[in-house]
Amino acid sequence: MQVMGLLTPVAVQIGAISWMPKLLPQIVFVDKLIQSGTRGRLTILDVAGLPNLMLTVVGRKSGLPRSNPLLCVPYTGASILIAGSYFGGPKEPMWVKNVEANPEVTVRFKGKTSQMTARLLVEQDRADAWQAMLKTWPNFAKYEERTDRHIKVFQLLPQGAGSVGA
Repeated sequence: MQVMGLLTPVAVQIGAISWMPKLLPQIVFVDKLIQSGTRGRLTILDVAGLPNLMLTVVGRKSGLPRSNPLLCVPYTGASILIAGSYFGGPKEPMWVKNVEANPEVTVRFKGKTSQMTARLLVEQDRADAWQAMLKTWPNFAKYEERTDRHIKVFQLLPQGAGSVGA
């Protein structure tokens, strides 16, 4: 595991708790309060010392922009990995369906906002990306064990990058 900060080991222990999916709405609420109070400069994931981004995607039904703070893993080149893990909960996060419907997304990462394209990874590409993700957040393995659903992994590519990393 790549330890990112002093609190990362504590965050890994908390993230491994089996009932965490039930608390996700409250965690997201608190995280949004922290972000609001710091004008987007700080998230729970920052406090935990973990890499994170703010993903904004157009809602497939509403047509409105929807933003979600997500743990992420910098990958090859300028690409970034994200997973629809939802702590291994039974339901897929809503942002996954929105990204599948509208892969052109806005990402705020390390204080920089950019336009990116999300690519759903499958087969060997997903397996390779999953191994990279486990190095940053080993709890992804626990999440996979907790759920019957297949956790989708996306590679975010700078717009115009085509199939980099494919």
